[in-house]
Amino acid sequence: MMNIVPHDGLLGASVTGLDLSRPLGDQQFAQLFNALGDRGVLHFPNQPISADALRSFSARFGSLQIIKGVPYHEPGLPEVTILSNVVENGQPIGLADAGQSWHTDMTYNATVGFVNVLVAHRVPVRNGQALGATEFASTQAAFEALDPALISLLEGVHAVHDLNFYWEFMRREKGSTRPPLTEAQRQARPPVRHPVWLTHPITGRRVIYVNPGFTERIEGLPADQSEALLTQIYDHVLQPRFRYTHRWQVGDVLMWDHLGTWHNAVADYEADEPRLMKRCQVLADKVFDPTFTSGVLAAA
Repeated sequence: MMNIVPHDGLLGASVTGLDLSRPLGDQQFAQLFNALGDRGVLHFPNQPISADALRSFSARFGSLQIIKGVPYHEPGLPEVTILSNVVENGQPIGLADAGQSWHTDMTYNATVGFVNVLVAHRVPVRNGQALGATEFASTQAAFEALDPALISLLEGVHAVHDLNFYWEFMRREKGSTRPPLTEAQRQARPPVRHPVWLTHPITGRRVIYVNPGFTERIEGLPADQSEALLTQIYDHVLQPRFRYTHRWQVGDVLMWDHLGTWHNAVADYEADEPRLMKRCQVLADKVFDPTFTSGVLAAA
């Protein structure tokens, strides 16, 4: 029997009694869907599932992103991206610096991201301590603690999100070896706009939908005012009271809600301390459909 146990604090729950290599029943899916909206991050321990099972499980929540032009994916499964610092025969087997700053994935898409599902195959360990943790912050809880005057100021306002903004930050600030995006890549992912405040489709709560990774500016404001307000919001969200850290073990599957959280991959390990993860990204193409959401929540 599936058991969902919330962690202490605002984020996180552990899910046991479920075999992710098998198809989910409708009630199981509904319970996970509801828990995801409520807790933001779900941890499934001891689930060393295959790439094919990872894809099948993830696809239940929406369409899967395929990142064109990125070679690091499971052979024959372009929906499954490999994240790793491992080098074999002189070539990296995965994307080594994925997620190494605070952000929310896929806000640079017109159809934004809903869920990230990640399975740990190799976890770096030093002196008995697991490295490469993933940090989270709740943008649902952070919104509810915002100054009402700030909420009013940005009500109905949109912000611009841009993949190239994040890409150049990684190259400039993180020493990333990523080459610059080509003009064709930039045209394929032009800047998009989303509301600064978003209503979460599962919980109905408001969320902060800007993030340090992909948000370039707030529309309609002078550059200095936009930057000051974004910095104010970011500092607010990253207070310890809104945060949770997951420390990985081999076989962990972690899924999290992109709409109600930010995350950051902690790069505290060296090149000779191997880390290997496989990931599916789920688009929010179903979760904003009221007929889909209401049906799932009714079954929970």
